Amino acid sequence: MARLHGVFPYLVSPLRDDGSVHTKVLSRLCDHLIDAGVHGLAPLGSTGEFAYLSHEARAVVVETTIAAVAGRVPVIAGVASTATVDAVSQAKRYERMGADAILAVLEAYFPVSEAQIVAYFTEIADAVGIPLVIYTNPSFQRADLTLAVIERLSEHPRIAYLKDASTNTGRLLSIMQLCGDRLGVFAASSHIPASVMLIGGLGWMAGPACLAPRQSVELYEHCRAGRWQEAMTAQRRLWRLNEAFARFNLAACVKAGLAIQGFDVGAPVRPQSPLSSEQYRELELVLHGLS
Repeated sequence: MARLHGVFPYLVSPLRDDGSVHTKVLSRLCDHLIDAGVHGLAPLGSTGEFAYLSHEARAVVVETTIAAVAGRVPVIAGVASTATVDAVSQAKRYERMGADAILAVLEAYFPVSEAQIVAYFTEIADAVGIPLVIYTNPSFQRADLTLAVIERLSEHPRIAYLKDASTNTGRLLSIMQLCGDRLGVFAASSHIPASVMLIGGLGWMAGPACLAPRQSVELYEHCRAGRWQEAMTAQRRLWRLNEAFARFNLAACVKAGLAIQGFDVGAPVRPQSPLSSEQYRELELVLHGLS
């Protein structure tokens, strides 16, 4: 498989009122994003509300995404658990379904040591034959990945990428210098993607790309071609969307935005709440400004 790069929207998990996955809506969303030029899709990221879904619902989301994509772009399936054996089971299941890579998150209840964190990701990578993207998000994780841990993990032949949502671009540069070509770095929307691309990033995996896929791809192409002035113009135009995400619940914001765009993705999983009427109108204005 060619090296992953570009814009990977974190897919929402469209749900009916009874909690079942709305597979037709998810398939339509996949087609829409691919038609807009995205470079891959990532089901069961944070925007996909993985922490709120049963294992069977997660599997339906991944299976539906892979079927809808039909090999047109890579699919990176999200795996998350507090228990290593469960995470390994998820990863092997998604590989059998046809996922091209695994995005692995460590959830934690009790504290875990650096050695235990390394073991968690290593066991997942040992269990599959596809690339592993390690994901760190200190805003939501009890156990963050230190630079020393990331450097050790980068030595594994299948741990090939990092998705970093620390908001610290200097940390990303340190990771790139420590790990070199062993570890490709993807940013989050909480970074300024143009800055991450400038220092050597491969792209970004983020929820807002679901709402502005064409504009996100345009920004990426400017960066890749070294058209930095045009890239920053595109970045500034997209930044109001990131500001909305910073104020509102992540899944609620993306799901509301997709509803505005005609996708019946349902409400965020309770106890999360949908956007208020005022917030919904504010998001409408932001999206209108992007068109």
